[in-house]
Amino acid sequence: MKQGIHPNYVEAVVTCVCGNRFTTKATRPELHVELCNNCHPYFTGEQRIVDTAGRVDRFKRRYGIKD
Repeated sequence: MKQGIHPNYVEAVVTCVCGNRFTTKATRPELHVELCNNCHPYFTGEQRIVDTAGRVDRFKRRYGIKD
């Protein structure tokens, strides 16, 4: 490998919107994620809609879908 062209690999703190925090290695010291193993429906076994930007509501309004 060439010297001086690779980013620094540091210990990073990953923070989820659910409040879960864990450490890993990355090129940035802090990472923010929307889903993790504590809140993702695949790992929790719960079925729910994860909608952070109102995409489902916008889709329903656009195509006239009623609940």
